[in-house]
Amino acid sequence: MTSLVMKVAVALLGMLSCAAAFPWPYPAQFDHSNCTIKADSPTIVAKNSGSALLDSAISRYTAIIAKERFWPPADYKLKKPETTGTLGKLLVEVATDSEDLNMETDESYTLDIPAGGDATLKANTVYGAMRGLETFSQLLATIDGQRVVRGTPLHIEDRPALAHRGISLDTARNYYPVSDLKRTLDAMSYNKMNVLHWHVVDAQSWPIESKTYPELQTNGAYSVDMRYSYKDVSDIIQYGRERGIRIIPEFDIPGHTFIVGQTFPKIMSCLDKQPGWDKYAAEPPSGQLNIAKPEASEFAIELVNEYSKLFTDDVFHLGGDEVNRNCWAEDPDVKEYISSHANATVETLLADFYTQVHNAVAKQEKIGMSWEETLFHSEYAPPKDTLIQTWIDEQSIPKTVAKGYRSIASPASSYYLDCGHGAWLSNFDGNSWCDPFKSWMHVYNFNPWANVTDPEQQKLIVGAEVALWSEQSDTVTLDKYLWPRAAAMAEVAWSSKTDSTGHVRTTQEVVQRLHDQRFRMVGRGIGAEPLQPLWCARNPGHCLLP
Repeated sequence: MTSLVMKVAVALLGMLSCAAAFPWPYPAQFDHSNCTIKADSPTIVAKNSGSALLDSAISRYTAIIAKERFWPPADYKLKKPETTGTLGKLLVEVATDSEDLNMETDESYTLDIPAGGDATLKANTVYGAMRGLETFSQLLATIDGQRVVRGTPLHIEDRPALAHRGISLDTARNYYPVSDLKRTLDAMSYNKMNVLHWHVVDAQSWPIESKTYPELQTNGAYSVDMRYSYKDVSDIIQYGRERGIRIIPEFDIPGHTFIVGQTFPKIMSCLDKQPGWDKYAAEPPSGQLNIAKPEASEFAIELVNEYSKLFTDDVFHLGGDEVNRNCWAEDPDVKEYISSHANATVETLLADFYTQVHNAVAKQEKIGMSWEETLFHSEYAPPKDTLIQTWIDEQSIPKTVAKGYRSIASPASSYYLDCGHGAWLSNFDGNSWCDPFKSWMHVYNFNPWANVTDPEQQKLIVGAEVALWSEQSDTVTLDKYLWPRAAAMAEVAWSSKTDSTGHVRTTQEVVQRLHDQRFRMVGRGIGAEPLQPLWCARNPGHCLLP
């Protein structure tokens, strides 16, 4: 009996050695067989392309593959597999010369790896080729010292479910060096994410250089070592572009602007009210642009004009969240304006401010983006092309698309990755407003399309974005707070919640692939936190609640 058991075990291990690797995120269509081929040193070659972006991507993935010896944790007992052939070159073919990177960019690709000989990767754009190169790199595994591709011949046809798949990163409450941002962009590319929403300034600091108002950075950065120059920004934009990732800047106005008052106090309201800041702001320090003063609107418009030129993406985020009416209702300039202008109120002043800054964005030939309060909590009606970032609750998504606006889904209940560490106010030993911690399973289980049944309204759900606010995060915690939980969102945004048959993927079904992805990212220099004990990763199906 023992001999029989051993034979069965060996046979099962042999079957596993021929099983295909399953990429993260999962492809739209993945057909595979049962042959294993050697892939000792695959060469990647571009066919008929003069694209510097493609050349850069090929060089990058050639270096990744040359260094990587990824051994899936569940295969740790496997011996060197028998192979039926050898992989030749990967031939990359891009159909167009376009390098435009925006929400309409085609990221689809097809990948064919035969049971021996050359593989082919075809895409309509260089960015689709980048996504295919990532998939190709994940199909390679090193088993007992032998690099192989399992499951050949295989055919993949792949495309994203959502055009906008992002991370919102706050670099104002705590600072992150350029190296952190670049490493985050690397990790995003490994998960086929394509938007870094850079929440670059907030009430606490102004780290970015301004040519128009140089004092903003001088007076607003935490230190000379915690600044972003124009050169830094351009470098980050190019680094992202080389990975198919857009950089969308956010300059949050008119709220969250205390730091502006360190340079221009005369255009501000309710600056750092203490104690009792909670009457005037969502968190300290309080301070908002004074919407009764033309100089405040002029300041905001000049910011749009300057930074819409520095940041090359066609989307510009204006913030617009958490404005506090008490701040203005008690401001003497606001009260004087309202008393001397018939029918004027705080709400009409706010709507006029929004009109001016959104018009400024349009004048720069940009698309506006704002938090949902601009649409739901004011008298202002944003232009219909405005992207609405929905965060307050999950029902904000169907409410947004029902009004005919495009939604970027960022519900705090599922996608706020900073939550779960308790309150940060030092005299309150309690939970934060958005506790508890959002596990990777909670992130994965959120469905952006839930509660939207109309097909036309479903099309208006164009993106999903996790957020890392930085009250309790900085360079030390960045990777572990983001990864692999952001990867969980990335698969839903790329692969949808359902497969081609309509089956809803469960966390139990995908956990082994996410284990693989987490270990792969760690090997590539990303400090992603573990999902489970290593024993669970090595023994699939043995760490389930009965």
